[in-house]
Amino acid sequence: MNNQSSVPILHLEKVSLQGTFVSDWLLQNISFKIHPGEIVGIVGASGAGKTSLLRLLNRLVSHCQGEIYIQNILVEQLPTAPLRRRIVLAAQEPKLLGMNVIDALSYPLRLQQLPESEIRTEIDTWTNLLRIPPEWFYKTELQLSLGQRQLVAIARALLLRPEVILLDEPTSALDVGMAHYLLEVLHDLNQSQNLTILMVNHQLELIQQFCDRFLWLDQGRLAADVPATELNWQRIHKKIVQLQMHQEQDWI
Repeated sequence: MNNQSSVPILHLEKVSLQGTFVSDWLLQNISFKIHPGEIVGIVGASGAGKTSLLRLLNRLVSHCQGEIYIQNILVEQLPTAPLRRRIVLAAQEPKLLGMNVIDALSYPLRLQQLPESEIRTEIDTWTNLLRIPPEWFYKTELQLSLGQRQLVAIARALLLRPEVILLDEPTSALDVGMAHYLLEVLHDLNQSQNLTILMVNHQLELIQQFCDRFLWLDQGRLAADVPATELNWQRIHKKIVQLQMHQEQDWI
C-alpha cells in the first residue's frame, strides 16, 4: 500500500555521510523519497552503506552534507526521542541492554507512562503475533539465539506503533518458514495500518516479491531506485557476488 500523491514521509536530497577519515565516505550524494505505506528494499554488497543509511534515517548518525526531511520538516528541527518513536530501527544484532525479554519490551512503553495493564496487553498482542512464546520472557540476551533476539527487537519496534520501521537483515538468522511468516506479518501491517517499511536484506530471492521498490547501493552511491519489477536481478546478484569475492580476496 502506498500513496504517491501524499507528502513524502522521508526525503533525502544529495545526502553524504563521512566515515572515520576525511577521505572515507560511507554514503555519497544520496537522493530519494519514501511515501507513506511503501515497502522498500535496500540491497547491495557488504560495505555498500546499507546499514549506515538506516542509522542515518533514525538519527543514530548525522549526515555532513545535503538535507533530510521528515514530512517536509528538516530532520534537525525535530527532537530526537519523538523522531525515534516515529521511525524505529530494529538492528541486525540487537541488544537487550542487560534486561530480560519482558523488561526490554516493557521499557519503551513505561517511558510513555502507560498503565501496566495496557503495557501487558500490548506485549501479549505483539508477542503472540510474532510467535514469541512466554518461555522467552525471563531470558536474557545471552540465553537467546540471534534469531530470537531479532524477533524480540522487531516486537519492541512494533510496540511503539511507528510510522516507519527500519529493518536491518531481519531474516538473516531465521529459518525459512519463520522468515516467510515474518514477511507475511509485516505485509499485513503494511496493508492494514499503512506501515512504511524499509528493509536491508541480502536474501534477494526472499524479498523479491515482498517489496514494492528497491534502492540499490553500490560503494556508498545510489546505483538504482526502481520498482521491483524493473530491477535486473541477475545483474545485481552477479555484481554483489563479484564485489564480495573481491572484498574477501583483499583480506587474504
